[in-house]
Order: sequence, then structure tokens, then C-alpha cells
Amino acid sequence: MGPLPGLPGIRASGEISVTTRQSWENALTEMSRRHAEVSYVELSGVRFVDVAGVTALAVTAMNLPGGRVVVEQPPPQLPRVLELFWPSLNRIEVAPR
Repeated sequence: MGPLPGLPGIRASGEISVTTRQSWENALTEMSRRHAEVSYVELSGVRFVDVAGVTALAVTAMNLPGGRVVVEQPPPQLPRVLELFWPSLNRIEVAPR
């Protein structure tokens, strides 16, 4: 997990699961502190994200004062989980791989 060069947001790689949950949630918290109108979450290097990781992203987006989160190149399960549990969450825009 780390900042996203050139854009407001974060980049992650590897897996987002129980072993990386704290780092993921810390990165999302930091992103929300710096949030303006649009924040980016770049996930092209992520192979897997579990339901709790998607939940943390959704909760972060729902708690922003305004604007949206653009999720770039997520693993395939992320948009499916968002659609299943938060079908009307319009604060997250997914840009597919």
C-alpha cells in the first residue's frame, strides 16, 4: 500500500486479505483524510481482495463528505462483490482491467 504518484489516492499490490487488512484500512483512512472531489484507488497489482477488503472500501466511500472514489483495474471479484452487496453505491466508480 502506498500513495498514487500524480493523482490523489492510493495504490495497492499483492492481496488484500486478513493478513494485509490493517495496512489496507490505514491507507483508506489516509486517502479519506486527503480526499477532495475524486480519489483514486489503483489496484492493477492486486491479485485478490476478500469481502472484508471490499467492505472497507465501500464504507470509506460512504463516509466521504462528497465526491467519489475511482477504482482502477481491480481484480474481478471486487466489482462483483460491490454489485452484490452495494448495488446502488454511486460513490464508487470502477474502471475495469
